[in-house]
Amino acid sequence: MEAVLPTLCEGGFVERGDNLLAFGLPGRGKTQLVCAIGYELIQRGYRVLFTATFALVQRRLAAKRDLRLEKELAALDAYDAVILDDIGYVQQSRDEMEVLFTFLAERYERRSVIITSNVVFSEWDRIFKDPMTTAAMIDRLVHHSVILEMTGTSVRADAAEQAKREGATTVAGTTTARGKQVANEVDGEV
Repeated sequence: MEAVLPTLCEGGFVERGDNLLAFGLPGRGKTQLVCAIGYELIQRGYRVLFTATFALVQRRLAAKRDLRLEKELAALDAYDAVILDDIGYVQQSRDEMEVLFTFLAERYERRSVIITSNVVFSEWDRIFKDPMTTAAMIDRLVHHSVILEMTGTSVRADAAEQAKREGATTVAGTTTARGKQVANEVDGEV
């Protein structure tokens, strides 16, 4: 991971319209990693959008309903890279699958998509329901892509264990250590 990270932050994959796919179990740092890469890309002058996958899908569904999908896709095309966070958390209906597929197909070989997922490709048919569309989506994503597999232990579990060893307690998302309050994101990846 350390060897490829500086290269990714330089943005060559964005120049080529390649994708970046980060897979791993919850808490492995996928979102944090792609946000850091996105930040570095912005520092180098690239336009980057971060969005939860469900939010992008719901906005595209509304645009499709209002006959504005083409305009919405054109607006997204202004971004050099779009980060779709947590693609595996949404069980897509047929309409949701279609707008997501349309978005990905529109960017194929032209603009980069950066995706985080806790679901491996072999299980994507349970998300997208239609095996043919799932196969076509995976085919487009992996062609010209960098795939990162995030392994190891949960970053959040490790932080909780460290806090426990240091005598801290966690109450409602705030870590209290020896009388001091320190903000600590517990449930979301930051």
